[in-house]
Amino acid sequence: MTFARSYTERLALVALAATVGVAVSGPSGAAVQEAGHQVRQTWTADNGDGTYTNPLFYDEFSDPDLIRVGSDYYLTGTTMHSMPGLPVLRSTDLVNWEFLSYAAERLDLGPSFRLEDGEEYGQGLWAPTFRHRDGTFYIFSNVNRHKTQKFSATDPTGPWMHEEMAGSFHDLSVLFDDDGKAYIVWGYQEIRVAELNDALTDIVPGTERVILEEGSGLGEGIHFYKFGDTYFLISAEYRDSMRMPAARASSPYGPWEVTRAISEHEDFGLMKGRSIDADPFLEGVEPPFDLVPPDPSSRDRLSLHQGGVVQTPEGEWWGFSMYDANSIGRLTALSPVTWSEGWPYFGLPGNLGRTPRTYEKPKTGSVQEPRAPYARSDDFSEPVLQPVWQWNHVPVAEDWSLTDRRGYLRIHADNASDLLQSRTTLTQRAIGPRSNPTVVLDASGMKRGDRAGLALFGRPYAWLATERTADGLFVARYDEQSGAIDREPVPSDRIWLRAEADFMHEEAQFSYSLDGRRFEKIGKPVPLVYQLYTFQGVRYGLFAFNPDSGETGVADFDGIDVFEPDPYGRAPIPYGRTVLLSEAAVDDGTDGGPLAVPFDVRARGVGQVSFERGGKSLTVREDGTVRMARTGGSAAQRFQWSETPTGEVVLMSRLTNRYLRMSDGRLTADSPGPDPDGRDGVRFEWEIAE
Repeated sequence: MTFARSYTERLALVALAATVGVAVSGPSGAAVQEAGHQVRQTWTADNGDGTYTNPLFYDEFSDPDLIRVGSDYYLTGTTMHSMPGLPVLRSTDLVNWEFLSYAAERLDLGPSFRLEDGEEYGQGLWAPTFRHRDGTFYIFSNVNRHKTQKFSATDPTGPWMHEEMAGSFHDLSVLFDDDGKAYIVWGYQEIRVAELNDALTDIVPGTERVILEEGSGLGEGIHFYKFGDTYFLISAEYRDSMRMPAARASSPYGPWEVTRAISEHEDFGLMKGRSIDADPFLEGVEPPFDLVPPDPSSRDRLSLHQGGVVQTPEGEWWGFSMYDANSIGRLTALSPVTWSEGWPYFGLPGNLGRTPRTYEKPKTGSVQEPRAPYARSDDFSEPVLQPVWQWNHVPVAEDWSLTDRRGYLRIHADNASDLLQSRTTLTQRAIGPRSNPTVVLDASGMKRGDRAGLALFGRPYAWLATERTADGLFVARYDEQSGAIDREPVPSDRIWLRAEADFMHEEAQFSYSLDGRRFEKIGKPVPLVYQLYTFQGVRYGLFAFNPDSGETGVADFDGIDVFEPDPYGRAPIPYGRTVLLSEAAVDDGTDGGPLAVPFDVRARGVGQVSFERGGKSLTVREDGTVRMARTGGSAAQRFQWSETPTGEVVLMSRLTNRYLRMSDGRLTADSPGPDPDGRDGVRFEWEIAE
């Protein structure tokens, strides 16, 4: 997406060039970014220069909860119906994370968890709370229609012990108090607290209280803390915006004082994407769905919400939370925290409540190389699945194998009416902003009626498969939205299946190959949508099923390669180059004209730059106005270089912690951050000046 201002406003920018030396022109450094494939193959938040870029992971990690134990940090989050569930990650710098274990290797609470009588789509394990006391790690998690589940381990790598609690506690959080007591808080708008028994399985009789009535300002997804002598609740709520209100008290039972929000309006400038105009859980709704196009004018629907705070041993405070990123799912963000008037605000002084997308890494005393918690490509040569994989519901053990044919994942096709009812489907989270999974499949063991291949799992779902029919072997493309199947005959049992998924434009194109080099597109692009039926972002899935009732065969997957065309958090900053800046164009059919004056981009450390020309630098005053002044290297002349999710540059003044913007023909540094519609003058592009 590109952005532009009106013709009249562009003329004002040109006039302004004489006073501040700003230049407006075309594309960003995308070509430079493409060369980075040789250096980085997957998204990491760590930029390698002392900064990080949100999200921490560009694949879904929703409802995060994070704790510190000593100098290590531990993180878990929602996994819904996917098995195994509740991943446990560890970090020493809050930016780079490694996978340790799953707390719930298998959660089987009845036939629906096995897709035998009903289903658990959008249910399962969600909104976990992560805690540690006296050498034991605890994870408590909701399960709809069932009681709350408790998992415990003395080593975060496992094994984890599983126990069911006596009740169901919606969006719970647990606090281990200084006096040895344990408290549990839960609820939606009406918030309750109680003391837990010593076994942490039930509330102590007579201790349950309603501490906040409905309408008090708190919503759900509570995180319960005690800092010093003060208790805090941090919540998620949507009223007139998606936000994070907080409450504080001197006792777990209150009285509680509620603040409007410690984080609000922060969506990093990402617009609300495609949606389904129907019951959000798709109850009683059948495809084709009424798809609503993206809405640039919608604000505060994707903003940071549901998270908490943590303090480093060095005394820094950091916040974590999730935000909706459309069809890729809900992503986790890291935020600097500023205490003001006794509240832990996400954001920086002068811009409280707003989180920079790119900022300096936490000072934890640890130096880690950029890394991602999962390897996404898999040649299936190991005797166990890589931890990136999760089954769609509890799998049928005898229906899959990594040893029946060494170097292959073998899936036995089951008799199922469609993809949603197929019990043994292996999935992994899709990764953004774009990714291309390619699967190699040997169909020689497939029987008549079998379909096996690569799925884009969600609603509407789509798949590309090999299909054995009475007329031979075909490659088949199906999308639930249209209900149509495109088929083409193939002469070989070995076939490559690919999806090119673009989560910025929310569509994917299927293609196939018979030699792994030349790929042929099949069918039209399919839409990608976030919805609450699965309550997950799009997933890549490997499947084999037969809609008939006869004998079924096997599908042998020789591997999957997940290629990421955009593995960087941002394009390389043009340090030492002379550039022309431009205010990015809006989707109104207009185009910008370049300003006459270029800037020399000087590195100022940890991802910061100054814009210099002729011994002077772009300089911000305390009131947010901008001028050219003699170069001195102060905070007034330093800008944090960052990008929006759609790739435009945004420049945060390190004096005001607010962003450069063009408004009414003036350049100022007073914007709290980019708006989704791109019409606020905050987004810029750059090109090398000739």
